Amino acid sequence: MLSRALRCPRRTPAVSHSLVFACGNHNQSFPGNSQSSGRTASFGFKTVPEESKESLVKGVFDSVASKYDLMNDATSLGVHRLWKDTFVDSLKPGRKGPMRCIDVAGGTGDIALRILDYARENYADRETTVEVADINAQMLAEGVKRFKKTMYHYTPQISFHEANAQELSPSQFKDDTYDLYTIAFGIRNCTSIPAVLREAYRVLKPGATFACLEFSKVNNPLLNVLYDQYSFSVIPLLGTILAGDRDSYQYLVESIRKFPGQPEFAQMIRDAGFATGGDHDGGAWMDLWGGIASIHTGVKV
Repeated sequence: MLSRALRCPRRTPAVSHSLVFACGNHNQSFPGNSQSSGRTASFGFKTVPEESKESLVKGVFDSVASKYDLMNDATSLGVHRLWKDTFVDSLKPGRKGPMRCIDVAGGTGDIALRILDYARENYADRETTVEVADINAQMLAEGVKRFKKTMYHYTPQISFHEANAQELSPSQFKDDTYDLYTIAFGIRNCTSIPAVLREAYRVLKPGATFACLEFSKVNNPLLNVLYDQYSFSVIPLLGTILAGDRDSYQYLVESIRKFPGQPEFAQMIRDAGFATGGDHDGGAWMDLWGGIASIHTGVKV
């Protein structure tokens, strides 16, 4: 979709898209911080003080930001692009008219670009907007770079904001504002998934959609064995060869295994107040490639 955007003529700029620092209170704490809460969180297979996880994850994405798209292509053999296309296609942005969307943990802008392209190409919609929110400034910088190559640069359709998914600034991200909230391959890196879901519920309009694309639990035993072997041997090796960073990719593999399974995550979405389908593939979630990834959706009631 990026290539199609590049071939289109650029409109006369209307409003500059901006990298806006709307962080709220990050309360970033580092390992060894004396103000420990005593609570713990998982960082891959490690258990760390809860207040340390945010800074540790930030370090991972600072390290991989410039190689993020390359590594996604290499580690998934390009399949992540198909999953993201399916994700956006399942939501059909623009079908019912222009939408105000927020894409959280979307720093590199690939989901935002797909949303805008889909609305324009399928429904001649040039009014749908996407606000990209990410806690990591280096990932956002990659997104800004991506959009400079597209027709959406310097238009009101796209903006970038440094923000914490668990605590979106109420002055910037107001209650009952958005028609669609997306988060792709990001929620598992957050310290508190329930806090992210509560914020998603707060900022969405009644009747609006929460949609999450995330790695999940493989339901075929043979595929699961093959997937484990590939994940723990090949992906960290590719991280070493292509990005010079084995540890970050080891964490990313481990974080996938620590993420809740489909029924458990669906219940978390309901606990936040959303209505979902039944606890089965095709209901509360849609499995991709046997559950290697899944699309979860909920509606704010």
